Amino acid sequence: MKRLILLRHGQSEWNLENRFTGWTDVELSEKGRLEAAEAGHKILKAGLHPRFFVTSYLKRAIHTLEIAADVMDLNWVPVIKDWHLNERHYGALQGLNKADTAVKYGDEQVKIWRRSFDVRPPELTLDDDRSPAKDARYSMLPSSALPLTESLKDTIKRVDACWEEVIAPKLMVYDTVLVAAHGNSLRALVKNLLNISDEDIVNLEIPTGSPWLFEMDDRLNVVSNRYI
Repeated sequence: MKRLILLRHGQSEWNLENRFTGWTDVELSEKGRLEAAEAGHKILKAGLHPRFFVTSYLKRAIHTLEIAADVMDLNWVPVIKDWHLNERHYGALQGLNKADTAVKYGDEQVKIWRRSFDVRPPELTLDDDRSPAKDARYSMLPSSALPLTESLKDTIKRVDACWEEVIAPKLMVYDTVLVAAHGNSLRALVKNLLNISDEDIVNLEIPTGSPWLFEMDDRLNVVSNRYI
Protein backbone atom coordinates (compact mmCIF):
# COMPACT_ATOMS: atom_id res chain seq x y z
CA MET A 1 0.00 0.00 0.00
CA LYS A 2 1.26 3.46 -0.95
CA ARG A 3 0.25 6.59 0.95
CA LEU A 4 0.25 10.16 -0.31
CA ILE A 5 -0.45 12.96 2.15
CA LEU A 6 -1.45 16.33 0.70
CA LEU A 7 -1.11 19.35 2.97
CA ARG A 8 -2.19 22.84 2.02
CA HIS A 9 -0.04 25.43 3.76
CA GLY A 10 -1.40 27.15 6.85
CA GLN A 11 -3.01 30.56 6.67
CA SER A 12 -0.65 33.15 5.17
CA GLU A 13 -0.42 36.83 6.02
CA TRP A 14 -2.12 37.66 2.73
CA ASN A 15 -4.85 35.07 3.32
CA LEU A 16 -5.51 36.99 6.51
CA GLU A 17 -5.55 40.30 4.62
CA ASN A 18 -7.83 38.88 1.86
CA ARG A 19 -5.29 39.59 -0.90
CA PHE A 20 -4.52 37.69 -4.10
CA THR A 21 -1.21 35.94 -3.43
CA GLY A 22 -0.22 33.63 -6.28
CA TRP A 23 3.56 33.47 -6.67
CA THR A 24 4.19 36.33 -4.22
CA ASP A 25 6.35 34.90 -1.43
CA VAL A 26 4.52 35.83 1.76
CA GLU A 27 4.98 34.36 5.22
CA LEU A 28 2.61 32.30 7.34
CA SER A 29 0.44 34.12 9.84
CA GLU A 30 0.55 33.11 13.49
CA LYS A 31 -2.60 31.06 12.88
CA GLY A 32 -0.87 29.45 9.89
CA ARG A 33 2.07 28.35 12.01
CA LEU A 34 -0.31 26.83 14.54
CA GLU A 35 -2.17 25.04 11.73
CA ALA A 36 1.11 23.59 10.45
CA ALA A 37 2.02 22.28 13.91
CA GLU A 38 -1.43 20.79 14.36
CA ALA A 39 -1.09 19.05 10.99
CA GLY A 40 2.10 17.40 12.21
CA HIS A 41 0.32 16.19 15.35
CA LYS A 42 -2.57 14.79 13.28
CA ILE A 43 -0.20 12.85 11.02
CA LEU A 44 1.65 11.46 14.05
CA LYS A 45 -1.59 10.48 15.79
CA ALA A 46 -2.70 8.65 12.64
CA GLY A 47 0.43 6.51 12.87
CA LEU A 48 1.81 7.74 9.55
CA HIS A 49 5.53 8.16 8.93
CA PRO A 50 6.35 10.10 5.74
CA ARG A 51 9.65 9.05 4.18
CA PHE A 52 9.91 11.74 1.52
CA PHE A 53 8.74 15.35 1.30
CA VAL A 54 7.90 17.50 -1.73
CA THR A 55 7.05 21.19 -1.61
CA SER A 56 7.03 24.35 -3.72
CA TYR A 57 9.47 27.27 -3.98
CA LEU A 58 7.27 29.48 -1.77
CA LYS A 59 8.02 29.87 1.92
CA ARG A 60 4.45 29.57 3.17
CA ALA A 61 4.50 25.96 1.93
CA ILE A 62 8.15 25.37 2.86
CA HIS A 63 7.65 26.64 6.42
CA THR A 64 4.43 24.64 6.81
CA LEU A 65 6.42 21.54 5.91
CA GLU A 66 9.29 22.45 8.22
CA ILE A 67 6.98 23.07 11.19
CA ALA A 68 5.04 19.84 10.64
CA ALA A 69 8.26 17.86 10.17
CA ASP A 70 9.67 19.28 13.40
CA VAL A 71 6.56 18.20 15.30
CA MET A 72 6.94 14.70 13.82
CA ASP A 73 10.70 14.67 14.54
CA LEU A 74 11.25 14.02 10.83
CA ASN A 75 13.57 16.92 9.98
CA TRP A 76 16.01 14.38 8.52
CA VAL A 77 13.57 13.20 5.84
CA PRO A 78 14.75 14.17 2.32
CA VAL A 79 12.85 16.92 0.51
CA ILE A 80 12.55 18.18 -3.06
CA LYS A 81 11.44 21.74 -3.73
CA ASP A 82 9.79 22.03 -7.13
CA TRP A 83 8.51 25.29 -8.64
CA HIS A 84 5.88 23.31 -10.54
CA LEU A 85 4.02 23.06 -7.21
CA ASN A 86 3.76 26.84 -6.79
CA GLU A 87 0.33 28.37 -6.37
CA ARG A 88 -1.59 29.44 -9.47
CA HIS A 89 -0.15 32.70 -10.82
CA TYR A 90 -2.80 35.42 -10.50
CA GLY A 91 -1.04 37.85 -12.81
CA ALA A 92 -1.77 41.54 -12.27
CA LEU A 93 -4.21 40.69 -9.47
CA GLN A 94 -1.37 39.63 -7.16
CA GLY A 95 -1.21 41.82 -4.08
CA LEU A 96 -4.65 43.34 -4.61
CA ASN A 97 -7.36 43.11 -1.98
CA LYS A 98 -10.09 40.76 -3.21
CA ALA A 99 -12.98 42.90 -1.96
CA ASP A 100 -11.53 46.08 -3.49
CA THR A 101 -10.97 44.24 -6.78
CA ALA A 102 -14.61 43.13 -6.79
CA VAL A 103 -15.72 46.75 -6.31
CA LYS A 104 -13.52 47.88 -9.21
CA TYR A 105 -14.28 45.14 -11.73
CA GLY A 106 -17.56 43.70 -10.43
CA ASP A 107 -18.27 40.54 -8.48
CA GLU A 108 -19.05 38.50 -11.58
CA GLN A 109 -15.77 39.33 -13.33
CA VAL A 110 -13.72 38.53 -10.23
CA LYS A 111 -15.63 35.26 -9.82
CA ILE A 112 -14.75 34.35 -13.43
CA TRP A 113 -11.05 35.08 -12.80
CA ARG A 114 -11.04 33.09 -9.57
CA ARG A 115 -13.34 30.20 -10.35
CA SER A 116 -13.40 29.48 -14.07
CA PHE A 117 -11.36 26.57 -15.39
CA ASP A 118 -9.60 28.18 -18.34
CA VAL A 119 -9.92 31.98 -18.01
CA ARG A 120 -6.75 33.83 -17.03
CA PRO A 121 -6.65 37.03 -14.95
CA PRO A 122 -4.98 40.11 -16.53
CA GLU A 123 -1.31 39.31 -17.06
CA LEU A 124 1.71 41.14 -15.69
CA THR A 125 3.92 43.12 -18.02
CA LEU A 126 7.48 41.89 -18.45
CA ASP A 127 8.91 44.93 -16.66
CA ASP A 128 6.62 44.56 -13.63
CA ASP A 129 8.56 44.03 -10.40
CA ARG A 130 6.18 41.14 -9.64
CA SER A 131 7.33 39.22 -12.72
CA PRO A 132 8.96 35.87 -11.84
CA ALA A 133 11.70 36.74 -14.35
CA LYS A 134 12.93 39.28 -11.77
CA ASP A 135 13.08 36.67 -8.99
CA ALA A 136 16.45 34.95 -8.41
CA ARG A 137 14.87 31.60 -7.56
CA TYR A 138 13.68 31.23 -11.16
CA SER A 139 16.85 32.52 -12.83
CA MET A 140 17.82 29.09 -14.16
CA LEU A 141 14.49 28.61 -15.93
CA PRO A 142 13.81 29.70 -19.52
CA SER A 143 11.60 32.77 -19.78
CA SER A 144 9.07 30.72 -21.74
CA ALA A 145 8.44 28.59 -18.64
CA LEU A 146 7.61 31.55 -16.41
CA PRO A 147 3.95 32.62 -16.38
CA LEU A 148 2.69 36.18 -16.28
CA THR A 149 -0.78 34.87 -15.42
CA GLU A 150 -2.44 31.45 -15.27
CA SER A 151 -5.81 29.77 -15.38
CA LEU A 152 -6.48 26.66 -13.33
CA LYS A 153 -6.05 24.69 -16.56
CA ASP A 154 -2.53 26.11 -16.93
CA THR A 155 -1.72 25.25 -13.32
CA ILE A 156 -2.85 21.66 -13.80
CA LYS A 157 -0.57 21.28 -16.81
CA ARG A 158 2.56 22.32 -14.91
CA VAL A 159 1.64 20.36 -11.75
CA ASP A 160 1.25 17.26 -13.95
CA ALA A 161 4.98 17.56 -14.68
CA CYS A 162 5.76 17.39 -10.95
CA TRP A 163 3.57 14.31 -10.56
CA GLU A 164 5.21 12.51 -13.47
CA GLU A 165 8.80 13.53 -12.73
CA VAL A 166 8.91 13.71 -8.93
CA ILE A 167 5.92 12.55 -6.88
CA ALA A 168 4.98 9.32 -8.69
CA PRO A 169 8.62 8.10 -8.92
CA LYS A 170 9.15 8.78 -5.21
CA LEU A 171 5.96 6.89 -4.35
CA MET A 172 7.38 3.89 -6.19
CA VAL A 173 10.37 3.96 -3.84
CA TYR A 174 8.91 5.24 -0.55
CA ASP A 175 5.67 3.94 0.95
CA THR A 176 4.58 7.34 2.32
CA VAL A 177 5.17 10.73 0.67
CA LEU A 178 3.99 14.10 1.98
CA VAL A 179 3.37 17.01 -0.40
CA ALA A 180 3.05 20.49 1.15
CA ALA A 181 1.77 22.98 -1.39
CA HIS A 182 -1.07 25.39 -2.23
CA GLY A 183 -4.81 25.40 -2.81
CA ASN A 184 -4.67 25.35 -6.59
CA SER A 185 -1.58 23.18 -7.06
CA LEU A 186 -3.11 20.58 -4.74
CA ARG A 187 -6.44 20.96 -6.53
CA ALA A 188 -4.54 20.11 -9.72
CA LEU A 189 -3.13 16.92 -8.18
CA VAL A 190 -6.49 15.85 -6.80
CA LYS A 191 -8.20 16.39 -10.14
CA ASN A 192 -6.18 13.63 -11.72
CA LEU A 193 -6.01 11.39 -8.65
CA LEU A 194 -9.81 11.29 -8.37
CA ASN A 195 -10.71 11.90 -12.04
CA ILE A 196 -12.71 15.01 -11.25
CA SER A 197 -14.27 16.84 -14.20
CA ASP A 198 -13.22 20.31 -15.38
CA GLU A 199 -16.58 21.64 -14.25
CA ASP A 200 -16.42 20.17 -10.75
CA ILE A 201 -12.78 20.82 -9.90
CA VAL A 202 -13.26 24.60 -9.71
CA ASN A 203 -15.59 24.13 -6.74
CA LEU A 204 -13.29 21.84 -4.76
CA GLU A 205 -12.20 23.53 -1.52
CA ILE A 206 -9.09 22.28 0.28
CA PRO A 207 -8.80 23.65 3.82
CA THR A 208 -5.52 25.04 5.12
CA GLY A 209 -3.46 22.89 7.45
CA SER A 210 -5.62 19.76 7.07
CA PRO A 211 -3.70 16.62 5.99
CA TRP A 212 -5.52 14.70 3.24
CA LEU A 213 -4.52 11.04 3.00
CA PHE A 214 -4.71 9.06 -0.24
CA GLU A 215 -4.13 5.31 -0.03
CA MET A 216 -3.05 3.71 -3.30
CA ASP A 217 -2.25 0.33 -4.73
CA ASP A 218 1.16 -0.45 -6.17
CA ARG A 219 0.13 1.05 -9.53
CA LEU A 220 -0.81 4.31 -7.79
CA ASN A 221 -4.53 3.90 -8.27
CA VAL A 222 -6.42 5.55 -5.41
CA VAL A 223 -8.11 3.00 -3.15
CA SER A 224 -9.37 5.42 -0.50
CA ASN A 225 -8.98 9.01 0.64
CA ARG A 226 -9.86 10.95 3.77
CA TYR A 227 -8.84 13.94 5.84
CA ILE A 228 -6.86 12.92 8.87
